[in-house]
Amino acid sequence: MSECLIRPLVAADLPAVLAIEIRAHAFPWTPGILEDALRSGYYMVVMEQGGTIIGYGVVQVILDEGHLLNITIDPALHGKGMGRELLAHLIDYAQNTTATLFLEVRPSNKRAVALYQAVGFNEIGLRRNYYPAVGGGREDALLMAMAF
Repeated sequence: MSECLIRPLVAADLPAVLAIEIRAHAFPWTPGILEDALRSGYYMVVMEQGGTIIGYGVVQVILDEGHLLNITIDPALHGKGMGRELLAHLIDYAQNTTATLFLEVRPSNKRAVALYQAVGFNEIGLRRNYYPAVGGGREDALLMAMAF
């Protein structure tokens, strides 16, 4: 398995990132959301392996707070430690630019919750009916944070 490279996301990466979003999520970010995030200057990176984009992450910084908006690895590559590697990169960035990094995660996404807890995020609250759910309902979000 070749090494992974993490680099800044550029506009030309958006089609590959969108394809991963669609494969990974029942309710993926739209092209407009991705374009707005890039245009707004959020910290956006892609993870490449062998020249192929396999994941990406987005952190928004406002004053001294960071918000992990998205971290996604191609579902075909889940369970290989790539998400942990990308998350470590995003935490390192946040540690150097913010006092606290926040995120929301679906409680049903047990693997993500376990990963966030394993690297030091703490559950600090619940956002009721935050996410759309399959079947038309809504799913709560766990609010988690890591202070630096």
